[in-house]
Amino acid sequence: MEITAGSHVWVEDQELAWVDGVVTSVNGNEAEVETINGNQVTTKLSKLYPKDMEAPDTGVDDMTKLSYLHEPAVLHNLAIRYGIKEIYTYCGNILIAINPFQAISHLYDTKLMDSYKGAQLGDRSPHVFAITDVAYRAMNNEGKSNSILVSGESGAGKTETTKMIMRYLAYLGGHAAAEARTVERKVLESNPVLEAFGNAKTVRNNNSSRFGKFVEIQFDARGQISGAAIRTYLLEKSRVCQISEPERNYHCFYLLCAAPPKEIEKYKLGDPKSFHYLNQSSCYELVGVDDSHDYLATKKAMDIVGISVGEQDAIFRIVAAILHLGNIAFALEGEDSSVLEDDKAKFHLQVAAELLMYGYILALETALCKRNMVTPEEVIKRSLDPLGAAISRDGLAKTIYARLFDWLVKKINVSIGQDPDSKCLIGVLDIYGFESFKTSSFEQFCINFTNEKLQQHFNQHVFKMEQSVYQEEEIDWSYIDFVDNQDVLDLIEKKPGGIISLLDETCMFPKSTHETFAQKLYQTFKDHKRFVKPKLARTEFTIVHYAGEVQYQCDQFLDKNKDYIVPEHQELLSTSKCSFIASLFPSLNAETPKSGKFSSIGSRFKLQLQQLMDILNSTEPHYIRCIKPNSDLRPEIFENVSVLQQLRSGGVLEAIRVKCEGYPTNRIFSEFLERFSILAPEVLKENVEENVACKSIMEKVGLSNYQIGKTKIFLRAGQMAELDGRKAKLLGESAKVIQKQVRSRIARKRYVRVQTASICIQTVLRGQLACESLKFRKRTAAAVKIQKSARRKSASRKYTNIIASAVVVQTGIRAIVAHNEFRSKMQNRSATIQAATEEEEKDSGKEEEDIGKEEKDIGKEEKDIGREEKDSGKEVKEPEDKEPEKQPTVKVQEKEELPDPPVAVLEQNEPDKTDVSPDKEQEVTEESNELYHIVKEISSPIQDVLTAEDLPSEVEQLKVLLIGEKKRADEYQKQHAEAQELSEQRRKKLEETEKKVHQLQESLNRLHQVQNQPLHRLLELTTLIIRTTLMLHQLAQILHFQLQVMIQPTTLVPVLKLPRCMLKTLQPLKLQVLRTVIRRGHLMITSDGSLCFCFFLSVDDRYKHNFSRESQCRHAKHKPHSYT
Repeated sequence: MEITAGSHVWVEDQELAWVDGVVTSVNGNEAEVETINGNQVTTKLSKLYPKDMEAPDTGVDDMTKLSYLHEPAVLHNLAIRYGIKEIYTYCGNILIAINPFQAISHLYDTKLMDSYKGAQLGDRSPHVFAITDVAYRAMNNEGKSNSILVSGESGAGKTETTKMIMRYLAYLGGHAAAEARTVERKVLESNPVLEAFGNAKTVRNNNSSRFGKFVEIQFDARGQISGAAIRTYLLEKSRVCQISEPERNYHCFYLLCAAPPKEIEKYKLGDPKSFHYLNQSSCYELVGVDDSHDYLATKKAMDIVGISVGEQDAIFRIVAAILHLGNIAFALEGEDSSVLEDDKAKFHLQVAAELLMYGYILALETALCKRNMVTPEEVIKRSLDPLGAAISRDGLAKTIYARLFDWLVKKINVSIGQDPDSKCLIGVLDIYGFESFKTSSFEQFCINFTNEKLQQHFNQHVFKMEQSVYQEEEIDWSYIDFVDNQDVLDLIEKKPGGIISLLDETCMFPKSTHETFAQKLYQTFKDHKRFVKPKLARTEFTIVHYAGEVQYQCDQFLDKNKDYIVPEHQELLSTSKCSFIASLFPSLNAETPKSGKFSSIGSRFKLQLQQLMDILNSTEPHYIRCIKPNSDLRPEIFENVSVLQQLRSGGVLEAIRVKCEGYPTNRIFSEFLERFSILAPEVLKENVEENVACKSIMEKVGLSNYQIGKTKIFLRAGQMAELDGRKAKLLGESAKVIQKQVRSRIARKRYVRVQTASICIQTVLRGQLACESLKFRKRTAAAVKIQKSARRKSASRKYTNIIASAVVVQTGIRAIVAHNEFRSKMQNRSATIQAATEEEEKDSGKEEEDIGKEEKDIGKEEKDIGREEKDSGKEVKEPEDKEPEKQPTVKVQEKEELPDPPVAVLEQNEPDKTDVSPDKEQEVTEESNELYHIVKEISSPIQDVLTAEDLPSEVEQLKVLLIGEKKRADEYQKQHAEAQELSEQRRKKLEETEKKVHQLQESLNRLHQVQNQPLHRLLELTTLIIRTTLMLHQLAQILHFQLQVMIQPTTLVPVLKLPRCMLKTLQPLKLQVLRTVIRRGHLMITSDGSLCFCFFLSVDDRYKHNFSRESQCRHAKHKPHSYT
């Protein structure tokens, strides 16, 4: 096959045996493969096997249908089917059975048996019933005996498969169910008996058959079972005395130890751990196995096969005696003799003698510890050392057990019965599989010799079947060379010169050892290609079997090959009082062969094997290969390496090799054309025969050495892979063309979709942009209108505020003028009073009258003053310098400063700056007159109410009062002069203030005109703001000293309207001057930008102002913007 980059192949793997991968590159004879688990492997092309990518996911039920018939393909197919619980698979007419290690429902019931009855092989899914049915139908139809060969290693399920075969044969050819103890029932029930005495737990299997068994089931002319015979081969006697961890001895020993207490007491048994032949391993029980139950089942099976109760008792007596023999220990006595070790050994010796029903205990001890040497003159008794005595004891135990097992087989055969008139039979061979252990001894040598014989028979059968197919299809097969394993068989059994012959020859010499035997093998087979001498080995040799190399140890070959019994043991047991035991060991005269004839286990086994092969060659064989999927005996685990080794050992791969020597792949014409017609499509257009079309395809491809049969085309090894490679290459090139067209079409469709989508998106986006643009223009136009209206309204409001501020300023100034006039009048009145006083002093003649009048006037004035103080709330403090006498005087406090009004009062009493008018001003003035009563002049005459008696005292009082009034008049005159001088100064400053106000108003007007001008006038605006700020500062200083207004308390007098730009400028300057405390008033800026003054009323010294709740609420209209 041509392997290129991208090819799917199988490559070797140490853990998985074979793993699939893809070839990434090919460099000469080597290729790089990327495995399925991600590893990169570089290997030779010759070690790669193609993988069939068209194989079904569930595998194929017949592996001859595989396109590639090689190891990895077979292994992969079995793994797939085992994963879906399909444990049976065909390889041609060979059935491969994989042990599931679990019960599969409805796999062996009667309904399924009925479905396979009469069905052709391949019509139904693979099954052991199908192979058995084919053998039964062939026997009935052709009148020829058939055989079913079941092989596999320990634990593969050979015994269970054999049971199913005999069960199905009993179903096909059995008698009526009412018949008691029929032949088929006896055959089936013989299995528990043989398993109890011939099966044991091994490392690989809990129920391993330690003997070979060939069951001949005989049928009459009607096809019913008429008789049966069981033949056994090579029982493993050494297991009776020697076991290794974690194995067990034969099942019967453990069953007897689990017997009912009565029988245990009868045989004087106990715990298995107390017996030497059982406690060499720590394994005494099996998981899921009840030994006590199996003991009763075994006795029941003995009843069915015809073993009487007395015979059963004798059998178990022998089994118990063997256990007691194992506990007899020996000790050294003297130099080379032995005696019983202790009382415990004597007890077990006595029990063994009782169970064997031999009355002479001393004779049994002598037979174990001494040996008779026969010489021409006399018989000499030689003592054995403890080791020799133990070997003699174990030899006796093995001999007794082997004779017992042979008797059981004969008894079963006699009980079942044989049909001498039967002409057809079906033989079922349950034989041990190929074995290779770390320590392989004589038993493994014989077992592997048997498998070599069976493998030769298997290869011949496979080749014969291939020949029959070729003959049916009428193709030429004469040049096909068949290679078998005859050279290995010659190495083992050739006479003379074979290994068995050399072993018998060595055993005939008393002084021979295993070392002399090994050296003889090395010298004889040093040039044999199947024989290998290990390096540095002295007693080991290796044989290259068909399933692989096996290394054998020669240490016990000589002992195990000698097939003789110690005469002392034979004579001892033949005299037993138990007839059953005596029958097992007839007298030496009746059994001893001709003198000089040497008999060995190897020679006898070779003879038995040859007889078996003769029987198999006379029958039509059918093969069942049992496979153990894992060494842990667990379900649903498939170990590739172990299974592959078993396939090689079972000959499955060898059979595949034989098939590959011829035409391993064949396809009917229709299947071949359906699969490979793409290589020559023009052939299908022509109306030709199928065989001609197949030949045309092969010629076009350029392949030869194929064969065209009647219905099939036969291909040599590798040709199917070559055709698949050509097909894959053609499909790959075609796929590239298709992919190019498809990708071009897909790209075109994608481009059209993208173009259409982009147009739609552009349309939507442009529409949205147009909508946004229209919306922006509308909002801009609306904003312009709003700004125009807002600016118009703002300008109108500012104009109105400026007018109102001007009116308020005018009102304030007018109030100041009126206040000055009022004060001037008051001063004139004071001067008039002072002039009148001077006239009174001059007029001394009228002193008393004037004084009387004055006292009346003073009393009246005091009453008026009391009423006024009561009305004003009595909140004004009396002057500190007031005399106790009450006189009608007016004290002017020029320099008294009232406290700052609270913010709350200012907020409540701030007038609306936008609504100031003359009418409002007049209302404010009237309310002020109502709230603050002005002191009027008292001019009532003094009444003369004094009597003559009171006149002197009153004169003295008037004198004192006159002196005080003179002092006050002097003070008033002085204060009046100072007040006139101060009034003149304030008048001048007021005139300067009016000029500053006019200048400030003009600056604000210019600022209002400038604030909407372009940015290039920003400098002029800034300069104007600074100048305005300085003027405000100066104005505040002037007003601080000059504004003393007789107006209503907390009245807000707008001075001027500040623009918004000036407010933003004055805010960060934080000019403390604007928070300057002005005499009887505050300077503030309201929320609409007006600069206002808040005034308190100034009164004479005799009067104080009083705020009422009503006046505060009435004047609370304006709220100040801030104090800065």
